[in-house]
Amino acid sequence: MKTDAQLQQDVMAELRWDPALHAAQIGVQVLDGVVTLTGEVSSHLEKVDAEHAAQRVGGMRTLASDMTVKLSAFGRRTDADIAGSAVHALAWTEGLPEGAIQVLVENGWLVLTGSVPWQYQREAAAESVRCLWGVTGVSNQIAIAPPQAGGVSKAGIEAALDRRAPSTQHRVQVEVSGGDVTLSGSVRSWADRDLALHAAWGSPGVRRVVNHIAIV
Repeated sequence: MKTDAQLQQDVMAELRWDPALHAAQIGVQVLDGVVTLTGEVSSHLEKVDAEHAAQRVGGMRTLASDMTVKLSAFGRRTDADIAGSAVHALAWTEGLPEGAIQVLVENGWLVLTGSVPWQYQREAAAESVRCLWGVTGVSNQIAIAPPQAGGVSKAGIEAALDRRAPSTQHRVQVEVSGGDVTLSGSVRSWADRDLALHAAWGSPGVRRVVNHIAIV
């Protein structure tokens, strides 16, 4: 198991290794395996990229993001401009139902509302607007409204887990109640945790996934 000092050095090295990041502006603090990222970044996309970079490092159990987005003069735009760009980006994103998502922007912070049938559509909507100039943050409040109620397959989710992450077999427990799925247990990496989450969302009828999987 890595010490806090080793984990800090590894996260800092991973941040420096990513060419999309200005690593010198990002601070890394570690206490009892909990990694906290601090400092200023130039865009919301860079903030998300930094979080993903930290999650790639083995040995990290929990991530706290305390970074702030400070736009350069070149990156600043009016809320109306950002909203217009977001609407166009959503319209050009494949697989999103037309008119299903609404956009609100306040001080550069973008809020998505509405409903879609699948989680992958919800994620695609947020991804399509995250990289827009002038965006300081994204709140994804899009609801999941499956075309069919209930019918969630616990066996199907467990089979998907076995296909995608065999190392999680018997380590991840799946509970189903109506359209809600709860995942518990433990895995060895953030990647395995994400695979389990993705497998759960793949079952028809899922409205919500509660992820209690721990990283050990």
